[in-house]
Amino acid sequence: MTRPFRFGVQARALDDRGPLMDQARQAEQLGYHALFSADHLGAADPFVPLMTAAAATDRLMVGPLVLNNDLHHPVMLARTAATVDRLCGGRLLLGIGTGYAAAEHEAAGSPIRPPGARVARLAESIAVLRLLLDTDSADFEGAHHHVAVRSLGVRPLQAKVPLLVGGHGRRVIELAGRVADIVQLTGLTHGADGAPSPGGFRLEAIEQRCRWIEAAAADRSIQPERSILIQVVDLEPRVERRFDELRKKITTEQGALTANQRESRVEDQFATRTQSFHREPVRGLFVL
Repeated sequence: MTRPFRFGVQARALDDRGPLMDQARQAEQLGYHALFSADHLGAADPFVPLMTAAAATDRLMVGPLVLNNDLHHPVMLARTAATVDRLCGGRLLLGIGTGYAAAEHEAAGSPIRPPGARVARLAESIAVLRLLLDTDSADFEGAHHHVAVRSLGVRPLQAKVPLLVGGHGRRVIELAGRVADIVQLTGLTHGADGAPSPGGFRLEAIEQRCRWIEAAAADRSIQPERSILIQVVDLEPRVERRFDELRKKITTEQGALTANQRESRVEDQFATRTQSFHREPVRGLFVL
């Protein structure tokens, strides 16, 4: 199944109404598909700002990128998600992951689980979420969750709220391949102690994860959409020189094109000719 490229952006001013509305409107005007919040202790709530962003726009999808599953209970999370989807006009894109910030867990008095246990709990949470969001009820018995909800009491507007699962390790990627609508590769790899570090965006690593997704989703009628979280774009001098060379070449050969068309053509050729180039993301969290 061929899908067009879509882009999302993660808002920075989540606790400032005016700038948040401006960012949301600008994102929609520029053609972005979605605007996202984040879920970190010490920052604004991941859901409340989405209502402001949705109120300022007409088409923009909104969602958390991504929720730290271990700090949420799936029943209460489903209730919030259904409510937000109703109030934002059916524009919620629900992002969720295992979580990784050990310091935030310690501060909240909830020590972080080992990676395997986090993935297992995430799988159960997603199962409960899908039941409640899709059918309004859930009867579930697992190692981490014991749920018997006759009716959630609030229905999302979307027939199926799209679920994005973010991660990079094999267990979470294979889980996402089985159950997610969108699989987002974060580029964060984890050591034996679960501590995250950048370094997962080399071409061979991405190709390997695509194979994991395809294998995990083999029994699904539609493969999940694939997404990459880009945190920092940092071009080395040799790449910048190559970009300039392509720009000059396109400008010479395509003199009749507008400036925007020339830039687009340069970017297309640049992406094609430098697919194996890699520069590690270092810090920040901005563009999907």
